[in-house]
Amino acid sequence: MQRFNKITHSTKPTDHVFQDIPIIDLQNATSEHFSLRRALANEIRDACINVGFFYIKNHGIPENIIEATLSSAKNFFDLPISAKTELDIHKSSNFKGYTALLGENTDPENRGDLHEGFDIGWEAPNGSQLAHRDDGAMAGSNVWPDDLPGFRENLLTYYHAVVRLGQSLFPLFALALDLPETFFDDKTTKPAAILRVLHYPPQPSRELDRIIGIGAHTDYECFTILWQDQVQALQVMNAEGKWIDATPIPGTFVLNLGDQFARWTNDVFKSTVHRAINASGTERYSIPLFFGSDYDVKLEPIQSCVSTENPPKYEVVTAGEYVKSRLEASFNHSK
Repeated sequence: MQRFNKITHSTKPTDHVFQDIPIIDLQNATSEHFSLRRALANEIRDACINVGFFYIKNHGIPENIIEATLSSAKNFFDLPISAKTELDIHKSSNFKGYTALLGENTDPENRGDLHEGFDIGWEAPNGSQLAHRDDGAMAGSNVWPDDLPGFRENLLTYYHAVVRLGQSLFPLFALALDLPETFFDDKTTKPAAILRVLHYPPQPSRELDRIIGIGAHTDYECFTILWQDQVQALQVMNAEGKWIDATPIPGTFVLNLGDQFARWTNDVFKSTVHRAINASGTERYSIPLFFGSDYDVKLEPIQSCVSTENPPKYEVVTAGEYVKSRLEASFNHSK
C-alpha cells in the first residue's frame, strides 16, 4: 500500500444533512491555473463527503450527440420484443445487451425493476484500428442489433465523449483527496466504463407490490455520469433516510459516486443510496455511464483515508471481480 501525505482538508461530513443536490460548474476543470483547479476540487470534495451526488454543468458534451443517442435508444426500445430478446443480457458472459422489464432487481427486497435497458462496454471508436482489449473478469464483446441504422455509431460516439469527460475528472478527485493530480492515471489506463440506455414506462396508478422503476441501490464503479430527460424519477437518500428528488436541470448531468470510490477512500467519499420511481404518467429515458477503474486494479484503501478512528472497512478485491459480483446479484433473479 503506497504512502501519501495526510489529508489536510476536513474529511468529516458537516452536521448539516443535505436537502438538495449541489450544482458544480466544470468550466475550470482543465484550467492552466492550479488555484482554479484547486478551488473546483474543494467544491467536489465537499459534495463527495456530504452528499455523494452533484450536478455538473459546462461539461462539454454537445447537445447533438445526446439527442442522437436518445433518438437511437427510442428506436431500439420501439422494436418488437422478439427482436430485443435476441440480444438478451443473459446470453452474454459479460453482461452486455438487452434487459427486459423486470429483468433486473437492484434491491433484494423488491421483485424486479420496472425498466428495460441496453448495455455496452468499451469498444474501439468508429474507424479506429485499436486492438481488442482483455478486460479479465468482464472480458467479452458488445452485442448489437441488426438493421437499426445509426444505433451502434451513435452509442459509441456518446460513449467515448463521456469517457473523455470522466477521464478529465479524475485529477480533480485526486486533488479533492489531497493527492497528486496524476494519482489515478495508472489505474485508469483502459477505462472500464459501462454505458446503459434506459427506458422507464410510467408506473401504474395502482401501486405495485415491491416493483418500482429501479430499486434502492448504490452504484458499483467509481462514479456515474447520468443524462436524464425532463421526467422526474431519480431520488437520493440523505442521512436521515429522507428521499431527495434529483430534479432534472437542462444542460447538466448528474454525477454520483459509486462503491469503488467508497472502498478506495474507506468511506470518506460517499456512495449514496438512490432509486427511480416514474410516477409521471409518461415514459422516461436516461443514459448513465458507469465509470470504473481498470478491472485488474485492486481496491485497496488510500492510506491517508485510514486511521485509528477510521480503520480499513472492506476486503480488498479487484475492480473487475467486484463489478461482476454485483451484476450477477442483480440479474440472477431473472435467469
